[in-house]
Amino acid sequence: MENQFFVDSEYLSPAALEKKHRLERDPASRTDPMAYLPGMERIDSDISSQVIAQMDAYDPAAYTPRDVRAALEREVCSPEDFKALLSPAAEPFLEQMAQRAREETGKHFGNTVYLFTPLYIANYCENYCVYCGFNCYNHIRRMKLDLDQIQREMQVIAQSGMEEILLLTGESRAMSDVAYIGEACKLARQYFRMVGLEIYPVNTDEYRYLHQCGADYVTVFQETYDVKKYETLHLMGHKRVWPYRFDAQERALMAGMRGVAFSALLGLSDFRKDALASALHVYYLQRKYPHAEMSLSCPRLRPIINNDKVSPLDVGERQLCQILCAYRIFLPYVGITVSSRESAAFRNGIVKIAATKISAGVSTGVGDHESKYTGKAGAEPQGDEQFEISDARSLEAMYRDMAGEGLQPVLNDYLYV
Repeated sequence: MENQFFVDSEYLSPAALEKKHRLERDPASRTDPMAYLPGMERIDSDISSQVIAQMDAYDPAAYTPRDVRAALEREVCSPEDFKALLSPAAEPFLEQMAQRAREETGKHFGNTVYLFTPLYIANYCENYCVYCGFNCYNHIRRMKLDLDQIQREMQVIAQSGMEEILLLTGESRAMSDVAYIGEACKLARQYFRMVGLEIYPVNTDEYRYLHQCGADYVTVFQETYDVKKYETLHLMGHKRVWPYRFDAQERALMAGMRGVAFSALLGLSDFRKDALASALHVYYLQRKYPHAEMSLSCPRLRPIINNDKVSPLDVGERQLCQILCAYRIFLPYVGITVSSRESAAFRNGIVKIAATKISAGVSTGVGDHESKYTGKAGAEPQGDEQFEISDARSLEAMYRDMAGEGLQPVLNDYLYV
């Protein structure tokens, strides 16, 4: 399939093209990724320093099979044990890790698997992230749904039986401001029992407002915890500011959000170090906010037309399985979500071992759920997709498949009283 996202110079003005190429070739033309921009809230937190110190000191090659065996024998997995389980030395122990992970999942979650669907309401973006289909220099069909269109999409999704929705936008305050997202949350609360957000990071008062509008939890992808690599991938925009993004989940919890979700995009940098940092981000924040619900995702970078600019580090399915099993052993009480980037076969298998949440009826385009769910003639996608998915099963098919594997599909795990 021809990739439509990275269509470049013929659509840019000479001035825009020059700026784009200057950002790519001249690091001195970029802003400091550690410097806050005007309007960005700073919070007093030591979580990032703890996470980065551990990540920088981690040498995956330093661990031995003996370290892995010791980690698997301990009842409680320490951060040091977790490092061993992420190391190359643990790869021959994948079967033992899967057995231990399955035991931990059963203890804390039984045989339940939670289902949700994402709804992209806009794909405008002000960032230049070289690996992303939404980045501001890509020539794609941009779209922002109005409130009537959002409501129609929600009606169609709700009619399928779905009870949890994740609202997503591109990262553009100008086109998808907080007030607009808040109105979408209010609509979502009319149709769904659980409302999540995956939007650009905002300040504490803004997260508080969105929570009051109906949002239950916030998902933020750090993409990579490697600051040096992060700088080479995020060349322009608010997303370039690494520490502001890192602290987003904590600001959301300070604002009263019930839950937060974390992820790195595996393949952008050293996936073992990024997996370590993601889990430690949860580990330290859980101790600071013990009341909060937290979850991890583990998406792999999807192939893109300009792979040579990203230089992705391939992560195989066995390595991904190793990471998920290590997550479960280290954080037995934390939810783990596996996205539709992965195949149906992989997702069917991993929910029986370590994962607890899975998306269904997925579209990463803007405004196309009506055609996807109803097959209505003329209901075409109105905004291009962020990336290609691998598992496009409907809610009905996913529910049937999960139940057929002896699992208990759950559409909602929370009731407001």
